[in-house]
Amino acid sequence: MRQVSWVDRGQSVSFEKQGEEGSRPNCVGVARLGSLQTSGTVFTLWMQLRGSSWIESKEGKFRLHQREWIAFEKESRPMVQAGRDGICIGMALDGDALRLLGTLADSSVYTGHGRMTRAEARLALRLWREAQAGVPGVHALRPLLLHVASLQRELADGVQRCPGRSRLRKRQVFSRMQRARMYLEGNSHRVVRIGELAELTNFSSWYLSKTFQSLYEESPQSLSARLRLERAAMLLRDTDMMIGEVASASGFDNCCSFARAFRARFGTSATRYRETALGFPPESAKPAGGSRKPIASVRT
Repeated sequence: MRQVSWVDRGQSVSFEKQGEEGSRPNCVGVARLGSLQTSGTVFTLWMQLRGSSWIESKEGKFRLHQREWIAFEKESRPMVQAGRDGICIGMALDGDALRLLGTLADSSVYTGHGRMTRAEARLALRLWREAQAGVPGVHALRPLLLHVASLQRELADGVQRCPGRSRLRKRQVFSRMQRARMYLEGNSHRVVRIGELAELTNFSSWYLSKTFQSLYEESPQSLSARLRLERAAMLLRDTDMMIGEVASASGFDNCCSFARAFRARFGTSATRYRETALGFPPESAKPAGGSRKPIASVRT
């Protein structure tokens, strides 16, 4: 059976259902409402070239925008679905590919996400095409692997700040901390308990909190609260949801606690924030009987 590497125009493919026999492609792509369910045996990294894609994994739900990249551990099993005009290319890296990267750059790849410049995105596409067209095997991935390592250079700096006597141990701790951070980002619609992060990383709650604070200079609770408020701000800008609906969709129990937290974070009320973001004049400057401009509703 031919291995599928490109999923397009509403097609749906699952690596899990293709069995363990035969080699799966290292270079994969999803476009125009296509969807791909990856297996739990490969580390995956995705780069959005056009439009957007929706990704659901064990760490939560994410929306990948143009010129953004995101990476997941093997156990994450992300399901990637491209938007109507979206094009997303990716790499599925098994143990051999990850070991090759270690020998090439004395480096590794980590869970996380970030942005690419236009030049970095173009280079990624060219190297991805060359790797796909080359002789099957991990050695064809060398240039692309090195490019991926360069995209994660800022993450690699965090390894040195992690506890551990050896570089291998530091990498292991950093990988788990990155997965905890991704879990918070993927669950910005609710309050995340420290126990959930401890279970995800297999660390104690005390060790997790201490290491997280030291690494990111922000506690897991503070980051969770900030991400929930940033989500609320996005919903206010991009949807016509009522304030109470925005509060609920951002993990707040009631409008009062949401209003206090939002004002403390952004220095203004949620209503005024929305009006300012959409270019509405202040209440006192609005003409009598004037109606608000309708707000376009988008998927969140």
